[in-house]
Formats: sequence, C-alpha cells, structure tokens
Amino acid sequence: MMDESLDSQMTISMGPQHPSTHGVLRLELVLDGEVVVKAKPDIGYLHTGMEKLFEYKKYQQGIVITDRMDYLNPLGNNLAYVMAAEKLLQIEIPPRAQIIRVLMCELQRIASHMVWLGTHALDIGAMSPFFFCFRQREKILNLIEAASGGRMTPSYFRIGGLMMDLPAGFERRVKQFLEDFPAAMDQFETLVSGNTIWQSRTKEIGYISKEDAIDWGLTGPCLRGSGVELDLRRHNPYTGYETYDFEIPVENDGDVWARFRVRMRELYESAKIVRQALERLKPGPTKADAPKVVLPDRDDMRKHMDSLIHHFLIVAEGFNVPEGEVYMPIEASKGELGVYMKSNGGPKPERVHFRGPSFVNLSALPDMSEGELIADVVAIIGSLDIVLGEIDR
Repeated sequence: MMDESLDSQMTISMGPQHPSTHGVLRLELVLDGEVVVKAKPDIGYLHTGMEKLFEYKKYQQGIVITDRMDYLNPLGNNLAYVMAAEKLLQIEIPPRAQIIRVLMCELQRIASHMVWLGTHALDIGAMSPFFFCFRQREKILNLIEAASGGRMTPSYFRIGGLMMDLPAGFERRVKQFLEDFPAAMDQFETLVSGNTIWQSRTKEIGYISKEDAIDWGLTGPCLRGSGVELDLRRHNPYTGYETYDFEIPVENDGDVWARFRVRMRELYESAKIVRQALERLKPGPTKADAPKVVLPDRDDMRKHMDSLIHHFLIVAEGFNVPEGEVYMPIEASKGELGVYMKSNGGPKPERVHFRGPSFVNLSALPDMSEGELIADVVAIIGSLDIVLGEIDR
C-alpha cells in the first residue's frame, strides 16, 4: 500500500547556481509544502585537487595554493601552512614577525566577517549593509595589498617569517582604519541588529544544541553560538596570542541569531587585538636566522652580496625538511583550520591535508534545516559562513 504522506512531499534542487548557497553548493531538499523534511548537501562542483598539488610543489611554493582555498581568509591559510612547516623545521620566528602575523590575521578576520555580514544580510533581503560592509573590507584589502602586493591572494607569510617588512606609513593607515571602524560598527548594529525583520528571520531558526554541535565537530562561531567557549587562540595559543587581552564571545541560544551575535562581537575583539599589536611593534628582523630556509632581509643582502647567489640557489632548489609529521591548528575566521603535514626528508612534502572548518560546519546543515521553512534554509547557510573553495579543495 502506498504511503499517503509521500503524496505531499516534493524533492527540489537548491543550487549549485543559487546565489545564496555561497558558492557552487547544491542542496537536495525534500519538502512537505514549505517545510524541509530532509536536506542533503551535494558538494564537489569546484574540486581542484589542491591537497595533491602540494606533493608536487616545494614547501615555499605551496603557500600560493593556500590563498585559493578559503579565499576570504588567505592570510589565515598562509599562517596555518607555514607554521606546520616551521614546526617540522623547529625554527624560531622573530618577535616582530610574530606580531605582524597577528596584526594581519586579525585584519583578515575582520575582512572575512565583513563579507559574511554583507552577504548574510543580502540573503535575507537587506541590500544596504552589503555595500557598507564591502566599503570596510576594501580598506583592509588596500592594507593587505600595500604589505604584500596582492589583495585576495597575498602569499605574505613565508616559512621562517614574512615576505618583507611592512611598508612606510602602514601603521598610520591601520590606526586610521581603527579610528573609523567603531562608527561603521554602530551603523551595522543600527541597520541589522536592531532591525525587527532581521530578528524575526534569525531568532529560533536553525537551532543546534550544545551537545549536537560538539558531536558534529563544529568549531569557531558556529560552536560558540551554541554555548561552547572554545577558541584556539586562547586554549591552544600560537604566535603569542596568549599575551593579548581579548574576550571569547559566546552565545547560548544555538540559533542563527546567536551565531550572528558571536561574529558581531568578534569584530570588536579583533579590532582590540589589532590595536594591541600596533602598540607592540618594535624595529627588528622579520625573518628567522635560518639561511638554509629563508633569504635574508634586504639590509642583510647588501652586507653579504657574496652569499646572495648561494641563498637564491637554495630557494630555487628547495630546502630539505626533517622527516616527521605534524598537525598545526589555528583559529581561522570560520573555525579550526588544521594542517597535517608529513615530510619524508626531501624538499617537497609527502602529504598535506587541511582540516577545513567550512567542510565540517556544513555537515550539520541537515540537522539544523529539518523542520524549518525553505526560506529559512538561506538564513541557516548564511549563519554557517561557508566558502566552497575550502570545502571542495
């Protein structure tokens, strides 16, 4: 006998060209009217085989690949990769380089959250915040371009330090951004947070409990939005984060609104960290004293021109990394970004694998979507802040 409940159900595809799927994601939705009975993510449309490419590239060459994974957080990807290699090499990074890494990564976090907020608001029907958010993001991309020469693919961090020191006037430009940013945040809070339509579209939508969030392996704002206080910058610190004063935003409601509030509060904390990093900047080297791994700074090159050709040959041929394997996690803008790296003692890694937060966070989407309206699926996807470049790597 045919199940009469099936007569009212309909299966549709949402994406992969849908603008609100935040990339080439296809959702197979089983609907009963407008209510989602079942949701199944279908990924792989953007697959590039990046992890396999690392095996064919020398360690320094692999940095450019990381830019193209989560292309909204390239400096965070750079950092996780180079720190994994540095862990194998056991080299010490100068204080100035560490501080600049923190400063640049927190600026990148703000820029990433600006894209999240603008597109999340656009998904739900608010157009103005998108333009205001991208105005702030543009300021940060200009800063990243000034330091590295690139905007979305900076490749600024190097194994052993940085590509180069910060340009003249950079600190002044960052201070100017920090002075203007609070007014921009007030604007976002007025336009979005205080909007009753926004609240009705996000509160009690896409709920996931604390226990389920842990079981699904959620990290970052998605986990902290369910009441779990976990931030690797504090609980497994790196690049000196343990010495910075900042709070870990946590919300307990576990819905779209809670995840939204966590990221909004994070913007204030990232600006606070950038300000502290600026105050700590002192003159000094930006590359480790490891001539077999990195080229010397420009001033050192002038002093030692006789060894310059030797250094270039080392970089061209690649340096050997001691045999071993490591896992290096960092707190990226979307959650835990971990790099597993295995070396066989040669100039190229034997294996590089990324534990991407977008990939893991997306796995909980079916659990959050079941029982919600189809229009709310868009809001739930936005609250996860996924990037398919990382998911389909």
